[in-house]
Amino acid sequence: MRTFASMHCPPIKITFLGTGTSTGVPMVACGCEVCTSSNARDKRLRSSILVESSTTSFVVDTTPDFRYQMLRLGIKKLDAVLFTHPHKDHIAGLDDTKAFNFFSGKAMEVYANSLTEEALKREFAYVFSDKKYPGIPEINLNTIDENSFFIGDIPVIPIMVWHLKMPVLAFRFGNFTYVTDANRIEETEREKIKGSDVMVINALRHKEHISHFSLSEAVQVVKELQVPQAYITHISHQLGLHDEVSKGLPGGIQLAYDGLQVTMS
Repeated sequence: MRTFASMHCPPIKITFLGTGTSTGVPMVACGCEVCTSSNARDKRLRSSILVESSTTSFVVDTTPDFRYQMLRLGIKKLDAVLFTHPHKDHIAGLDDTKAFNFFSGKAMEVYANSLTEEALKREFAYVFSDKKYPGIPEINLNTIDENSFFIGDIPVIPIMVWHLKMPVLAFRFGNFTYVTDANRIEETEREKIKGSDVMVINALRHKEHISHFSLSEAVQVVKELQVPQAYITHISHQLGLHDEVSKGLPGGIQLAYDGLQVTMS
């Protein structure tokens, strides 16, 4: 049996499918300078990433924009879905995985902790019903916890972070760490991030927030963990214009944007 310790992460490519907060950017009915900006980097779908090796591909979270995110990039193959937590802006697109069922001829592998599983079964009860009707998604649910595991040939290290009082799973793939929807990371979990070459971390806005890192807080976490390259995601229109905010960021820290790709060898 292969073990996590015996496996190295293959070269992977990470694509940012969305970098916005739960409302997306532009926000419905808002006329601020960010929401009316003509800059493509100020257009943000809900936060999600695509992780690919030469043989394996999966998404972290299925947002309400999941269908469009797949169409926008022309994704024809998807092996799995990995969930961070049960909030609607991270699970709402699960139904659209059925398209991959049609063409692959097999169930979608879904990885979630018990808290998220409860929400999936509640929100998508018809998927898990004993009496199924044609055309619903075919799901193979895999329960995960703090233990490392593999999706295909890609090793996954879960990292527990706090979204106010809700435990959320961040993940490390090789030397790439992805943290979304958090405002606190305990020291034991920070140890799992240390040594990463690249880190993604959420920063909602400049002003302090009850359950998300602010920009200054996120920057401080990156500095404390000494990660050389970091990208900010889960951004609201309150953070400001992409180009203007970018000018004030310290070296090694950038705002992520939809479509950005990062390769890890």
